[in-house]
Amino acid sequence: MSKYSFDSVIFDLDGVVTNTAHLHAKAWKMAFDQYMRLREKRDGEKFAEFTHAKDYLPYVDGKPRYKGVESFLQSRKIKIPFGDSSDSSEKETVCGLGNKKNQLFNEILEKDGAEVFQSSVELIKELKKAGIRVGVASSSKNCKGILESVGLGDLFETRVDGVVSVEMGLKGKPEGDIFVAAANNIGTEPIRSVVVEDATSGVQAGRNGGFGLVLGVARENNRDELLENGADIVVSDLCETSVSRIEEWFKREPRPLFDSWQDVKNLLFAKKKLVFFLDYDGTLTPIVSRPELAVISEEMQDTVRKLSKLHTVGVVSGRMRDDVENLVGINDIFYAGSHGFDICGPGFSVIQPKAKEAIPQVAKVIDKLEKDLNGIEGLLIEKKKISVAVHYRLVDQKHLPRIEKLVRDTVKQYKSLRLMSGKKVFEILPNISWDKGQAIRWIMDCLKISWDESSVIYIG
Repeated sequence: MSKYSFDSVIFDLDGVVTNTAHLHAKAWKMAFDQYMRLREKRDGEKFAEFTHAKDYLPYVDGKPRYKGVESFLQSRKIKIPFGDSSDSSEKETVCGLGNKKNQLFNEILEKDGAEVFQSSVELIKELKKAGIRVGVASSSKNCKGILESVGLGDLFETRVDGVVSVEMGLKGKPEGDIFVAAANNIGTEPIRSVVVEDATSGVQAGRNGGFGLVLGVARENNRDELLENGADIVVSDLCETSVSRIEEWFKREPRPLFDSWQDVKNLLFAKKKLVFFLDYDGTLTPIVSRPELAVISEEMQDTVRKLSKLHTVGVVSGRMRDDVENLVGINDIFYAGSHGFDICGPGFSVIQPKAKEAIPQVAKVIDKLEKDLNGIEGLLIEKKKISVAVHYRLVDQKHLPRIEKLVRDTVKQYKSLRLMSGKKVFEILPNISWDKGQAIRWIMDCLKISWDESSVIYIG
């Protein structure tokens, strides 16, 4: 972890670091206009050109290539086969059109070249000098080639692009997968990281990925749209921010709830359905020195039970799901344990499939840590089957450097695991794009609860 309140910044490429967004827009326009002319000539459909404001920005910008094709065609009520990624650029499929766009983009790039936003490069260098980790995450399969073409191939510690996304099976924007994967690759947590994006789908992805700060860059005079879709702060250029300004954001003082109660009340009750997700330790119980001392009071238990009679309620915890379910002791609500990897509720129960594969590695880590850290007074290793927590709240501070080194060195031996830091605890988890936020969204989808028609409150 850095000396700052945040550890990493993950940048989008097109429109943030390189000025290639206009090249993409040009290639998209050429590809779609050619196709719409074909449909006019062949099928007698009236030609309507592909425009930047009405088509590129809402349907294509920031999305994976084939997703962009699908989105635009749906807006025109055009249905064609999806096809295969190997389709030629002349084939009338979603993939064929996407490949046509890519062909045109590469031709334009070779002819015109890519420009660099120098203010972005300067910010990245400032971040690296301050010890902040940096990565790039892009939907583009041309990301590597573009960076190398402008001499920035070594600027970032990790690159998660369209090619890597296919290899890893990651979902494209507005899902947060590529940003979360980039943060994980450099050993940082989304909540202590920043996403920098210029597209609405990108700021949505940063929000969905649970990042501590989503910084929007309004290159398209789209400040309001970026704010509405999840950006915390919007600037017109990255010369307007710095390490110190980002640090100020992470250290900002929260507004007292009841000082702004009317605003909160208007937000909550603007929609009919309320959905509550509650953490356990520190929320339903006070923070205590040892996990086994965190026992929910009868008064709090009664409050949660009454709430569950009126609204949908779930408890999301880093504890094992069986543990938190027994501690809360309320039927007919939802429980997500082990940071959301293990979920159950009325009518279903599931462990995240990829997390199951990591269970043998977690067991090996537990054995190793118990041997290596044996004898350190106050240390507690909490075994959770899918994860393991190393608690050091009661440990003499002189032992902390040794504990942290042993934990980090152990995790590095297993590509299937990752490290997360909490309040006086190191958590070792499966190295997949999944967290409490993902679990909450999964529960919402399973229950078919509409985000647009519900006010969803997470308290943790």
